[in-house]
Amino acid sequence: MRAYINSLDRGHTPFLEELAREAAEGRVPVIRREMQSFLKVFLMIQRPRKILEVGTAIGFSAVFMAEYGPEDCRITTIENYEKRIPIARENIKRSGYGQRITLIPGDAAEVLKTLEGSYDLIFMDAAKGQYIRFLPEVLRLMGQGSVLISDNVLQEGDLIESHYLVERRDRTIYKRMREYLYTLKHSGELETSILPLGDGITLSVRR
Repeated sequence: MRAYINSLDRGHTPFLEELAREAAEGRVPVIRREMQSFLKVFLMIQRPRKILEVGTAIGFSAVFMAEYGPEDCRITTIENYEKRIPIARENIKRSGYGQRITLIPGDAAEVLKTLEGSYDLIFMDAAKGQYIRFLPEVLRLMGQGSVLISDNVLQEGDLIESHYLVERRDRTIYKRMREYLYTLKHSGELETSILPLGDGITLSVRR
């Protein structure tokens, strides 16, 4: 089903397609094709002017949001992996969206504390075991109607397995992600839908 749906996709700009190929060759994960399609439509519906991304990687999704978001949108993106930061900076420069995208290097848990105001859209796509750690500051940066999208929350299906069937090395992420999803669904501040799109996403809106 996923392959069929993706086969209908018309693709994106030549630069984004090139960037996706480079990421695949370098085995750097970027948002999946079905997530790209969803995010493109969502950006056109919500038209966020102020976007925060947690997890830049090589800059693909930041450039993607600049391409398909409103012309006046501004994107702040955070990355902690030192080897990817210069690559992301170069890709953002090559994209032509350098004036609209600000990359902040560092641990998102610390960087988030320095940010002020509220964001129309927050896109969470960083270390999965850290989502629950980032959430308090993310909530602080959300005003009424702000949207939080979190990617890769179902852990290739491991999340529905018994704790004892999960590889020992993955159990911390498993426990933290289940805690994250429970917190989102039971928060009095958010209304959240969990969607089996790609490797699972959450779509949350601030009440």
